[in-house]
Amino acid sequence: MTEKKLPLPPFTEETAKEKIQLAEDAWNSQDPQKISMAYSMDSEWRNRSTFINGREEIQQFLKNKWENELDYKLKKEYWAHTENRIAVRFEYEYRNRSGQWYRAYGNENWEFNEHGLMQKRYASINDYTINEHERYL
Repeated sequence: MTEKKLPLPPFTEETAKEKIQLAEDAWNSQDPQKISMAYSMDSEWRNRSTFINGREEIQQFLKNKWENELDYKLKKEYWAHTENRIAVRFEYEYRNRSGQWYRAYGNENWEFNEHGLMQKRYASINDYTINEHERYL
């Protein structure tokens, strides 16, 4: 049986926003296994300057991410969509192991296969140093 991840393309604005909310909820769970199930087995990522291929690499990347990005909280926003692509802007906050807080800003471009699994994810991200009292997420 073929895996499917609803909603499926072609997307409407409503279903694109639903897909975004599902992604936000999954990433905020910080569960690499759960998150990886939204991606095709051969999913291709560019995350900053890191290139990642397939679910196993996604899981390892996310495990490493949250070992270093503590108290992570993410918010994604709809930017645009086409039939099988969605663009989002996002921001998240985290602190590193030495206690310094950051807010990261970025954009992601997503492409989905016919089964609703993300086959390509390109993320551009910039970190901004903040003080703990400046947090708002």
